Amino acid sequence: MVYTSGKEMESRKVLFISQEITPYLGETKLSKIGRFLPQGIQERGKEIRTFMPRYGCINERRNQLHEVIRLSGMNLIIDDTDHPLIIKVASIQSARMQVYFIDNDDYFQRKHIVSDAAGREFDDNDERALFFARGVIETVKKLRWAPDIVHCHGWMSALVPVYLRSIYSDDPLFHNYKIIYSVYNNDFKTPFRSTFADKLRFDGIDGENLKMVKKPDFVNVSKLAIKYSDGIIIGSEDINEELTKYISTINKPVLPFKDETEYIDAYNDFYDKILS
Repeated sequence: MVYTSGKEMESRKVLFISQEITPYLGETKLSKIGRFLPQGIQERGKEIRTFMPRYGCINERRNQLHEVIRLSGMNLIIDDTDHPLIIKVASIQSARMQVYFIDNDDYFQRKHIVSDAAGREFDDNDERALFFARGVIETVKKLRWAPDIVHCHGWMSALVPVYLRSIYSDDPLFHNYKIIYSVYNNDFKTPFRSTFADKLRFDGIDGENLKMVKKPDFVNVSKLAIKYSDGIIIGSEDINEELTKYISTINKPVLPFKDETEYIDAYNDFYDKILS
């Protein structure tokens, strides 16, 4: 095995795609990793870009979000319907990092994240995940920023590996990179709608692989993300038991759970190992 020198590693680019990031959302295991991991990786010499959905509960004025006009204005077709893609950005000054937000009035204006005030998960979470995945990829294309590592956090990002490895596989921007998917214990309880596989097929995803999501529940959607990824990180101390068993059978690098005292260095080393 040939290892890349430390100097070459310093210029590596890592794209972080996160379901939650604090301080824009409340503190959870996922949102804290979304906040502190990119900063830590940047401090270790890599270049970063960070994306999350612009949920309606995020206070734009307090967090100083503003629209990036040159990146906005595209329409994404989800299930044969046009949805405008709006890109916003904010800075975390103390970390010297920017966060890009994927926004759309149909999917991300409501004041809750993935479920309503009564705890009922939104019916269109499948389309929200589709829109988020495609929105991130299209924005990265517009930025002309070619990542070496694409690191996805949380099930809202699960379709990024699927799209990158299928309909974007011939794109010259995404030609020499690795995808890492972090699995957390943030299961969604209500399966996506039965038309989920049809929506992926409409976008040009290979029908054979869609058999995995004939029942589009959290486990099967996660398995699909894992199938299209190059490495897996266990992001929570305890994750879904069925996924634990599945991950033990795959022939891919897997990084076990690391606590907050060691995960940044461990993830950084994992990136370097995956890229070797």
